[in-house]
Order: sequence, then structure tokens, then C-alpha cells
Amino acid sequence: MSAIIPAPLSTVALPPLDKSQTPWPGEFHQVDDHEVHVRVTPGDGPPAVYVHGLGGSATNWTDLAAQLKEHVSGYSIDLPGFGRSEPIPGYDFSLATHARTVIKYLETLSQPAHLLGNSMGGAISVIAAAGRPDLVKSLTLVSPAVPDLRPRLDRMSDPRMALAVLPVVGSRVRRELAKLTAHQRTKQMLELCFADPSVVPDHRIEESIKENEERARQKWAGLALNRSTFGLMQSWLTPGPKSLWRLLPAVKAPTLVLWGENDRLVSVRKGPKTVRLLPKGRLLVLPRTGHVAQMERPATVARAVLGMWEAVDRHSW
Repeated sequence: MSAIIPAPLSTVALPPLDKSQTPWPGEFHQVDDHEVHVRVTPGDGPPAVYVHGLGGSATNWTDLAAQLKEHVSGYSIDLPGFGRSEPIPGYDFSLATHARTVIKYLETLSQPAHLLGNSMGGAISVIAAAGRPDLVKSLTLVSPAVPDLRPRLDRMSDPRMALAVLPVVGSRVRRELAKLTAHQRTKQMLELCFADPSVVPDHRIEESIKENEERARQKWAGLALNRSTFGLMQSWLTPGPKSLWRLLPAVKAPTLVLWGENDRLVSVRKGPKTVRLLPKGRLLVLPRTGHVAQMERPATVARAVLGMWEAVDRHSW
């Protein structure tokens, strides 16, 4: 078994972490018949495209985009059905369809982009990078949602979510879940995704509550979450050439894999296998960190990303 080369950390000076930073302004782009909402972080250098995870949105990248804006121009997209991107009729919310949307957005840029994805967004980014290597300059995967079939309900913000995608009983469960308040949903998310929820500033909690209140008013948000959850689970059971495990060796871009040691959603034990399957992959495991390292440890994640870019420039990745 080949040894895993550790990912380096850059020593370049970073801007001070501004915990008062509000979400970057958004704009809508026509992408494959969608009006996709994109939050833009003005910066210097090539484009960096950020893809959020299941139940997330473009706001999940606020702090990391700020840390990297002296090196790249940031574009954080709301996948159809999430954030402020309303899905078109017939959108099926499979990983492949989400990846098509990401690819179509990458095609609108003037040059290959640094692609960064978290959780489900990481799996989507793998599909995009494997399918269109010409569009991806580098790939960063933060706790990517590779197949992880441990039968543990504590990996869900609410154990009832496992029943919500089932026939017959699913409709009743979905109605029960819809009764959760925005405060309750935010509390569940913090406890599930962060190793230490106390690091989240109060104003970030208020932003999340407001975002959940906005989702409660969207007629399509619940459907998008349920069907994307089913699409993710379905991808874990997909055998053959479309399996995520089979796609990783097709990724040609230099790839950084970051994992929180205390990730409850996708086990850090999947990290070594993920990296070994990537032709140009390196791994960094972050202690005292959960599922959303880019939110919990933005400065460290920025140093790791910059470390990859510097190593690629030196031809030492």
C-alpha cells in the first residue's frame, strides 16, 4: 500500500480573520436554463468556484473566500433547490444533474477554475472534475461525501430524515420535519456539523436562522433537500464505472483532501482511501474539527489550499 504524502501548509500572510464579515453579495446567472444564484468575492487572480453540501448554501464559504481573495476571485454557487436558486421543473436532484449544473457554470468562466467542494458538494465536484478536466485547475475536497454506509442515525441532523425518503411513511415524516422552527434547524446543524459549536459567532447563528426562515417560505426547498438526500444515498449504492470510488482515479487535477478528525457525517476513516485513489491527491486531517472545516477552521483551510497551489507552481505536488 502506497504511503500518503501529507499536504503542506503555506506560510504566506493571510488577511486577519474578520468574524463580522457578512455574506458576499449575490447575483443571478443563466446556467443551463436555471437562474443560479452566485455570491461573488472580488479578488485577484484566477476564478475559484465553491460548491456547498447537502442542506447548505453559498454562505457556507463566506470566511474561506475572504481568506483567499488576495489570490483568487471567488464564486460561491447555490445549487438548484438550495439558497436562492430555484430549480427548473423536472430537475431530478441527482449528483450527476447537480454536477452538470456546476460544469455549465464553469463553462461560463474565461479560464479553468480552482474548484472547491464540501460534503455533497465535494462528491459533485469529483464528478465535474473527472468529466471535464479541462475546466478544473485544482480540486479541494472538504469531507467529500464518498460512500459511507455505516448504519448510524446520529449522522443526521434529525434521525427521522432516514425515513423521509421512504414510500408510504415518508410523507408523514416530511410533514413532521417541516414543523421544526428555524431556531431548531440551526441548532441541529451546529451540533451535527461542528466539533465545537461554541466557535460560531452569534451573528453567524442569526444568519443561519434567517436563512432557514427564508427556506421555510420557499415552496421548493423541502423537495430539493429530500430528493438530493435520496440522490446522494443512491450514488453510494451505484456500482460500476459511475461509482464515486471509480471516478476518483479519473480526476487529473491536483487534489487536496481535507477532513475533520471529529466529522460525524462522513467518517475520517474514508480519507486515506479517497486520497490513494486520486492520482494527485494529498490529505490533511484537522484535529478538533467537524464536517465543515471551511467554516470551523477557515484560516487553516486557506493555508492548506494555498500550500497546494504553491506546490503545484513549484511542480512539487
